[in-house]
Amino acid sequence: AAPQGRLLCGPGLRRSGAGLLVTKCGLLRHRPGGGGAYWVDSQQKRYVPVKGDHVIGIVTAKAGDVFRLDVGGSEPASLSYLAFEGATKRNRPNVQVGDIIYGQFVVANKDMEPEMVCIDSSGKSSGMGIIGQDGFLFKVSLGLIRKLLAPNCEIIQELSQLYPFELVLGMNGRIWVKAKTVQQTLIIVNILEACEYMTAQQRKQALAKLSGN
Repeated sequence: AAPQGRLLCGPGLRRSGAGLLVTKCGLLRHRPGGGGAYWVDSQQKRYVPVKGDHVIGIVTAKAGDVFRLDVGGSEPASLSYLAFEGATKRNRPNVQVGDIIYGQFVVANKDMEPEMVCIDSSGKSSGMGIIGQDGFLFKVSLGLIRKLLAPNCEIIQELSQLYPFELVLGMNGRIWVKAKTVQQTLIIVNILEACEYMTAQQRKQALAKLSGN
């Protein structure tokens, strides 16, 4: 049964009368505060769009004033050319098929096509938009993404001591990373892919070995 007061219903749960129904297997999580947020933490790889999620999409087509993006869900998401900071009918963003876009869902439900934007509520990009072409894009489980996005994530802190790098994390299980060299980029990619199956001690030993080299 749902607790009294205001609460946020996250992935893996849906409302049903006075209670909540679990829609996928996993561990029930809770973030307290004002009723708090409840969600189910699982190792699923198929992403289901959720309003407010920041995701990484790949432009697959242009259709008039709208771009179509592959976000890893069951159907592509739409992105208007006006959904960029400073975009107007005369000043259109230079978006091409194959570009990687970091954006946020403003519409995401089972009855409508997912819709993305690259601006926040004040019209600023806030880090969203076209991602550089020189990095490396790869996919991990949704559970690992949530772990990496947690405040003061140990994995990110340990990697930042190894090499300087740029990192973009999408809630749809996609990661874009770019370091100073291709070799450093691939090392970080390999560590991020492997850390899901490594203990903290194993991860620290691997990083210490790389630091020694």
